[in-house]
Amino acid sequence: MTMAELGGPLALLGGAVYARKAHPSVYWATVGLPASVARLVGSYSSTMDACGLTVQPSRLRVLAVRATTRREVRPVPPRGLIRPTSTGLRVRLRLAPGQEPADVAASCERLRHAWGVHAVHVREIKPGVVELRLVGFDLLRKVKMPRSAGYDLLAVPVALREDATVFVRDYRAVPHELVLGATLSGKSMFLRNLLAGLAAQPVALVGIDCKRGVELAPFAPRLSALATDSDEAAELLPVLVQEMEDRYDLIKARQGIAPGTPDEEITSDVWGLPDDERPPPIVLFVDEVAELFLVASRKDEERRDEMVTQLIRLAQLGRAAGIYLEICGQRFGAELGKGATMLRAQLTGRVCHRVNDEASAKMALGDIAPEAVGVAATIPAERPGLAVSGDTSGGWGRMRTPYLSLGDAAAICRETAELAPDVPALKPFRPHVPALPADTPTSVTKPHPATG
Repeated sequence: MTMAELGGPLALLGGAVYARKAHPSVYWATVGLPASVARLVGSYSSTMDACGLTVQPSRLRVLAVRATTRREVRPVPPRGLIRPTSTGLRVRLRLAPGQEPADVAASCERLRHAWGVHAVHVREIKPGVVELRLVGFDLLRKVKMPRSAGYDLLAVPVALREDATVFVRDYRAVPHELVLGATLSGKSMFLRNLLAGLAAQPVALVGIDCKRGVELAPFAPRLSALATDSDEAAELLPVLVQEMEDRYDLIKARQGIAPGTPDEEITSDVWGLPDDERPPPIVLFVDEVAELFLVASRKDEERRDEMVTQLIRLAQLGRAAGIYLEICGQRFGAELGKGATMLRAQLTGRVCHRVNDEASAKMALGDIAPEAVGVAATIPAERPGLAVSGDTSGGWGRMRTPYLSLGDAAAICRETAELAPDVPALKPFRPHVPALPADTPTSVTKPHPATG
């Protein structure tokens, strides 16, 4: 009877331990969420007081206290609205006069320990109001992307941030991006998810892969152009520059502004053109950009300088023409040669995976978010796909790309091959796609050895 009575609690305890390791979302929904809510409610006042986040009481409360008691009116914790989520809790707070979101962010580590959650993040909702995002478990250990609603053109959900939000690569908001990462850091997985997401949109995808195409060749059915070495890249880049100039001529022709021209017909980029006149957007992927800078002899320097100049022109002027850049590499600094720093300055978005030295992390994030350099330099090797993202606004955060096999990504590109828009200038560079081998018929008769 004693063993039967102990068996139930032991089974529940074992199930909870197993769920916490194997299925953290299930453990959070059944055990972690009620426990965290109880800790938060029970210690809310004392925790806010200890962290210095209390606010002055309302006038009505002050009058009530003075009318009923002789006690001193003390600051009170801010009113918070608790909202459970599938990954944690959200608490919306109103700041006291003189406080700023940074004051709350400075107490995140103390709040995490007080309430027993994995992490606490702060996000500003509006002036005077912030939201505490309590994360119940490590979301980046096993990435599971939430169900996504429909995204706009050129917007692709690529990774999951550590605060349970989705990192969306939006080319309309951030036209050009630099992606750095050492070998086996997950840089190729990031690129794979991005290509698979763009493949389902009417976007022309162009690739430059100087590793003989081993990274981008599997996506050839969906690519509008592909260069697999420096010689082909030297031929492709001038065509893209000429396409950009032709699109500017199209915009200028539309800008023949007459006195009675409606305001909605005046535009300075391709997105203001009518749908039937707008050329399709182009996204250029450059894998291992350092290969375009390296030269073996002095006679190759002129070709290198020309290619770098064309990349810089695309980065400076391509956005209005609907041409966007995704530059990938292991290092990207002044040691690559003339024009490298100037090109990097045009790349607004930055994604830094695990790198081999701190100097490489500084190349990606040092000029936009210096405090993120140390975080990027300590990414462990056993977590491929983990990265630090940032942009020129100074914001940054950790994220991780979900696993997507090369076969699945290639299958998506084959299924969406018909969505590749027609860009006449890129037809000579369209990669050859061999036909899929037909299934070999199997013989129903058993072969007999020939006798002689």
